[in-house]
Amino acid sequence: MTSKKNLQIGIIGSNSSVCSKELYTFAFNLGKALADEGYILLNGGMQGVMEAVSKGAQQSDNKNSRVIGILPFDHRETCNDYLDIVIPTGVGFARNAILVLSSDILIALGGGAGTLNEISYAWQFNKKVFCLTQTEGWSAKIADTNIDHRKSDLLIGFKDISEVIQNIRNHE
Repeated sequence: MTSKKNLQIGIIGSNSSVCSKELYTFAFNLGKALADEGYILLNGGMQGVMEAVSKGAQQSDNKNSRVIGILPFDHRETCNDYLDIVIPTGVGFARNAILVLSSDILIALGGGAGTLNEISYAWQFNKKVFCLTQTEGWSAKIADTNIDHRKSDLLIGFKDISEVIQNIRNHE
């Protein structure tokens, strides 16, 4: 496994159309906490949870952390304003596979069909996904379950930021 210094954590979850104020605040605080720990964060580069995590990370005093946005489009115009590195892919939803494969582990916060797609990719690629259980969306529905019989213990529920930070430390 990679060291903490370069552990890449993918954040997936609700876009702006379904991201509640409470989930946005949680994602902001999570982004700051993960950046404080020095992790590299990856997300889809758009709004909702992706923007909140990015914005929170920018509030960290730890300047060794970075936020990378992997965009579905071939341009940067619609990305959020809080990314250190922007990667326009031009491949649409296929960018979900790129995001998952670029992440050592993932954290799911709420989410709709796009998040479910990313969780499915994570399952296929044998990546752990820490799933927030205190929200609406796929992260709560799928936490602590198995998608099929071929694998187990990849979708791990958590309730708060301290719990997910501890889960990440245990994973390292």
